[in-house]
Amino acid sequence: MEKIILKVEKLEHCAGLPEYKTEGAAGMDIVASINEPVVLKPLERALIPTGIKIELPRGYEAQIRPRSGLAIKSGITLSNCVGTIDEDYRGEVCVGLINLSNEEFTIKRGDRIAQMLIAPVVRAEIKVSGDLTSTARGTGGFGSTGV
Repeated sequence: MEKIILKVEKLEHCAGLPEYKTEGAAGMDIVASINEPVVLKPLERALIPTGIKIELPRGYEAQIRPRSGLAIKSGITLSNCVGTIDEDYRGEVCVGLINLSNEEFTIKRGDRIAQMLIAPVVRAEIKVSGDLTSTARGTGGFGSTGV
C-alpha cells in the first residue's frame, strides 16, 4: 500500500489528530474540537470544527465522508454527502453535519464525527464533441437499468 505524507497543523482547540482505527481502514476518523456540546435537533445542521489544518501532497484530495455507524444508529451524516478538501486549501477542516433522525443528538468534544480519506486526483481536459460513442444504455436516465 502506497503511503504519502499528510502534514497536519494542530490548532489550539484541537481535541485529537486524525487516526486510522484498524490496519485495514481506508479512512481516518476525525473528531469534534468543540468547547461546549452541540445539540442537533431533527433536520438541523451545524458546522463542527476539527481543530486541524492539513497540507496535502500535489495531486491529492481529502474526502470527508460520514461514519457509517453514526449514520445508521443515530441518523447523523454529512450535510453535503461527501466533502472535498482541495490540495491548496489551508484553512481549518470543518465538518457539516445534519441530523436526519427524529431525536436530538448531542456532539461532544472528542467525538468521532466523520472520516477522512486521501485520494489521488485526475484532472480532465475538456474536449467539445458532437460525436459521442453510442452504448447499449444510450440516453436512459435514472432507473433505466432497473430499480
